[in-house]
Amino acid sequence: MSALKIVNARLGDAGQLGATLWVENGRFVERLSSSELTFETLDVAGGLLLPGLVETHIHLDKACIMERCRLQEGTLAEAVAQTRQAKTGFTEADVYARGARVLEKAIVQGTTHMRTHVEIDPGIGLTGFSAVRRLQADYAWAVGLELCVFPQEGMLNNPGTEALLCQALEQGAEVLGGCPYTDSDPAGQIRRLFELAVEYDRDLDFHLDFDLDPAGMTVQEVIRCTERHGWDGRVTIGHVTKLSALPQDELLAVGRALAQAGVRVTCLPSTDLFLTGREHFHNKPRGLAPLAHLHRCGVTCSLSTNNLGNPFTPYGDASLIRQANLFANVSQLGTGEDLLRCLGWVSSESARLLRLADYGLAPGCRADFIVFDAASPAAVVAELSPPTMGFKGGRKTFERPLPRLLPPR
Repeated sequence: MSALKIVNARLGDAGQLGATLWVENGRFVERLSSSELTFETLDVAGGLLLPGLVETHIHLDKACIMERCRLQEGTLAEAVAQTRQAKTGFTEADVYARGARVLEKAIVQGTTHMRTHVEIDPGIGLTGFSAVRRLQADYAWAVGLELCVFPQEGMLNNPGTEALLCQALEQGAEVLGGCPYTDSDPAGQIRRLFELAVEYDRDLDFHLDFDLDPAGMTVQEVIRCTERHGWDGRVTIGHVTKLSALPQDELLAVGRALAQAGVRVTCLPSTDLFLTGREHFHNKPRGLAPLAHLHRCGVTCSLSTNNLGNPFTPYGDASLIRQANLFANVSQLGTGEDLLRCLGWVSSESARLLRLADYGLAPGCRADFIVFDAASPAAVVAELSPPTMGFKGGRKTFERPLPRLLPPR
């Protein structure tokens, strides 16, 4: 058995100093099972301990392809088309190498759990899925990775896609995704995916309502199907930028319906800001799902990265703290309570969204944690603090030495 004693830790917003935590067999424990058990001691010297960050929505299979694409319009339609063209050259080795680059960036930014979406269609087949399954195994020492297979190119209008999705589910894909706005029958895709989710007993995660026109919203169909099939707590919708175009009363009505049905919401700040609102020259809308209002309605929410280095999001460093800071800035959330909530949307609330039962720093939780040189959890978001070290299952996965000033002698 292996054990770890963590000393001189700072916990919580109150800044509790000098805390001691114990880890045995990869989990936090109240005390070691035996007084004779040997252990290592980790002195974090007053560093702030937080549970590892949770990435709820990213695309490892189509990351880092900007050099293969041409951006002219910067629209969602162009991003889909350019990625479709680049995807014809994907190989398993290529997807693996690009995905590994992103995973390694995410690990040193403090991410310890991740849900990645993987495109499935007759063109790419299971190539991306096979590559990401290898990444899942090879990087399990640092990050828990779950795969959500989805039909980016449509399903009902793309014969053969459903059979491939089912094949991926039978081979172990943990989550089933959807992209109704690319289908000839968006509501039909939603209904069919719910039927498959029930058949295979899988959670669902939809790319949904991704523009700023409130007309044609499909969120109500997702709510209806969630209630019909009893999938409370097992459905997530990502982007839903149409919600930002609703008057407050209409938004709150949708928020209450989402909360009652148990549908969760993920906002992807970098992508949603980059792609939406380009038709506006002045008074450009922000176009982000209004998580603060949804949270007050009782909706479980998260913030996530979505893409790195592709036409959906040309840049990024896989830092969830950066996404939390960006969302707080653009959404004008400035109080300490606001910043704590934004931090929760990349940590504790994200863990709830992904139904991670053993998340946290309490005894019994998996010892996935990170250390910051920051005065408080809110300061982590406010100051874009990078983690100084991280652990997965009680084993150190990375370290980042603090910078040192060198004034003249």
